[in-house]
Amino acid sequence: MFTSLRGMVLIGATTLLAAPRYGLPQADVPALGVSHELAEFRGRRISDVQYDLSFALPEQATQPIRGTATIRFQLTDPTQAIVLDFDAPAENIFSVRRGNADIPYRSINGHIILEPAGVIPGAQQLTIGFQSTDAALNRHDDFMYTLFVPDRAATAFPCFNQPDLKARYRLSLTVPAAWRAVANGSVEQRDSGTTTQTLQFGVTAPISTYLFAFAAGKLFVETAERDGRQFHMYHRETDSAKVAKNREAIFDLHAAALRWLEQYTGIPYPFGKFDFFAIPSFQFGGMEHPGSVWYRAQSLFLDASATRNQFLGRASVISHETAHMWFGDLVTMRWFDDVWMKEVFANFMADKIVRPSFPDINHDLRFFLAHHPGAYDVDRTVGTNPIRQPLENLREAGSLYGAIIYEKAPIVLRQLEILIGDSSMRRGLREYLNRFQFANASWPELIAILSSGSSEDLQTWSHVWVEETGRPSVRAVVTRGPNSTALLTVSQTDPRAERRLQWNQQVDVALGYGDSTVIIPIHLRDSAVTVSLPSAKTPDFLVLGGDGVAYGRFALDAHSRVGLLTGRVRPRGAVVRSVAWNGLWEGMLAGDVPPHELLQHAIRSLPTEGDELIIQQILGLLQSVYWRYITPSQRTAFAPTVERVLWQGLTRAPSASRKGAYYNAIVSTTLTVPGIAKLERIWRKTETVPGLPLAEDQYIDLAQALAVRDVPNSRLILDSQETRIANPDRRARFRFVRPALSPHGAVRDSVFASLRGPANRRREPWVLEVISYLHHPLRAAQAERYIEPSLALVEEVQRTGDIFFPLGWLHATLDGHQTKTAAEVVSRFLAQRPEYPPRLRGKILQAADGLFTAARLVDRYKPTAPLVH
Repeated sequence: MFTSLRGMVLIGATTLLAAPRYGLPQADVPALGVSHELAEFRGRRISDVQYDLSFALPEQATQPIRGTATIRFQLTDPTQAIVLDFDAPAENIFSVRRGNADIPYRSINGHIILEPAGVIPGAQQLTIGFQSTDAALNRHDDFMYTLFVPDRAATAFPCFNQPDLKARYRLSLTVPAAWRAVANGSVEQRDSGTTTQTLQFGVTAPISTYLFAFAAGKLFVETAERDGRQFHMYHRETDSAKVAKNREAIFDLHAAALRWLEQYTGIPYPFGKFDFFAIPSFQFGGMEHPGSVWYRAQSLFLDASATRNQFLGRASVISHETAHMWFGDLVTMRWFDDVWMKEVFANFMADKIVRPSFPDINHDLRFFLAHHPGAYDVDRTVGTNPIRQPLENLREAGSLYGAIIYEKAPIVLRQLEILIGDSSMRRGLREYLNRFQFANASWPELIAILSSGSSEDLQTWSHVWVEETGRPSVRAVVTRGPNSTALLTVSQTDPRAERRLQWNQQVDVALGYGDSTVIIPIHLRDSAVTVSLPSAKTPDFLVLGGDGVAYGRFALDAHSRVGLLTGRVRPRGAVVRSVAWNGLWEGMLAGDVPPHELLQHAIRSLPTEGDELIIQQILGLLQSVYWRYITPSQRTAFAPTVERVLWQGLTRAPSASRKGAYYNAIVSTTLTVPGIAKLERIWRKTETVPGLPLAEDQYIDLAQALAVRDVPNSRLILDSQETRIANPDRRARFRFVRPALSPHGAVRDSVFASLRGPANRRREPWVLEVISYLHHPLRAAQAERYIEPSLALVEEVQRTGDIFFPLGWLHATLDGHQTKTAAEVVSRFLAQRPEYPPRLRGKILQAADGLFTAARLVDRYKPTAPLVH
């Protein structure tokens, strides 16, 4: 039984009138979540944790999941209360026992609090009967999977929910007889009954709570052996041809990543088995549970029309999650303020691992395109954040994730490797992994190891690059020196002048002279560096950061900008050319390049560009400018030319991957009546795409693209498409998304209203697709009224959703808009809430930066006469 006293639920044999102190200096009872204070308090007292967990998983997703947790640990100080985490209603706790005896407990703020009476130092054993919440169990009609990162393990079972209390796990699952299950450990015993089976999994190595995982359901499984290791791939893909087309490459990429990492680290794979589950519409690209990795199925099972970037993306995500086995799983951050460490090393290693599998790719170009544009998209905003951020409570850990961790940090680490040398980096990382294996470490501990093997001042370097926000503004000028020599001066300034930071980095400067491009390496340590140039000629163009590694706001000078924009000059070397494209993009956002001129340049350049990665870069820029940075009337004027150039590009493309890139752009941008009619014929299969077979996913996308354009028979197209879909998971997603495509505003209003309910937001990738269609540029005018209530939901979305959902929610809401009135809604929302949570305010400012910029540019460059292109 329970009763309420001053907002606290008190349960058990003893009812206490006052809450005792728990050894915490600032609070009588633990706050919601896990505060850093509580984590440190427990970390000093508790060690050698092991969980024996059993769960009964019913076949119906509406039925509750119940379980038992037996928790063993060593306790050094028995004078203070034991605080466990269980973020569930008090009635979800059925019993708490110490040894064989029931004991009193209290359920307060998502914690189970046990009094110290009768406790002695040493070994402890607690057994708790409970009912899980569904918050992190991702339950579907006939399968489920857990996702506990960063702080959600406590929504499923009682635990010490902090990364530095690593534990061994022994799991028992009772599941329907027709189901399969996968978890961190191997199945050691299977007891089968008439309708259910119980699976006993082996004890894991020590891992943090956020890495514990299991999945179960009606799953297919593929098995392969590589290098003497057996892999199991669980999935729900019903297209056997698609599975067969991809399975060998998927297993090969995993095996190659493991071989590379074992060689680089000098440490054999530390977690025994290696299984993985390709999950339909998974929230993330992947999740690194040791022994049981989750992936988004669409990232692994590629269609015939997959682009080169998609093949590289698959290899990268596999390498990224495999690298986590060492960086994040074997050695884990002490606290989530260093969550970036596991992500940066996973990305850093993935960039190295994929190179041998793609010998024909320019990997320096790929590194630039994979990291710099995404990092700049955040670091140019007023909502940017440092790589390493303080964290007071684990409840806020999800707000730490974003492009600064995933994109900027790998650039910074690459620069660190250049600064100290790759051999020093490798030696330092080996020492770090060996010293802290199956334990925890922080960034200061790693930087101290790396500093011991380098003459560089890495503490100052770390402060500037890791602890501070933003990027340097870097400029270059060519002047005349003695005897008519040419001098190149490269200077940097801090955009926040009061800090006076100086970023220590290598900045290659690319200079164009006729048909040649000369690279001048500059090590920028101080405010400016001047060097003599090998030629006294005035260069045709100058591009900073020409190596694709340097990081900053590299403004193009007016001479270079005009030469590049008009096509008068064209840099030799793919990396320099790509960096120049990014310079033009940055120039457009800064107001130096009219958006329609950048669009014209993209249209002119596509037929002559031969590098597939740059083609995809140009196609991306083209679509962004087309939909967001020109007016609707300009878009209508450009549409025939854009469609003609894209179809010509597809027709002459020499490979299916390049054709796929053009096709995706065509589906995105087509607006003319003949163009839409052509897409409808392709959907009806009365016309084909030359050299590009389409799969089920492409026909779904095409039907949805036609519907959002309000073709007259869109309802019949969607009806027919639904009957075509063979895969039950894709069909369920299509049905969920379909109402957002309705031509009727009242229907779309009801769709948006439904998203106010947390239960309707649980399928997060589906929800983001719905929001994107509601706010599609073609429907943005009506959708402006959704912006303010969407912003009002962000705090709740963060509380109830997974780590990437809040920022995804914001981008899906704002990315289709370009008007002043839409921008004013966001500005007014923030102005009216000066006490709004700072990290969420930063996320809104990051997501809204494109809208603010678009509103400014559309107003500034709106046409006064018809455009000629």
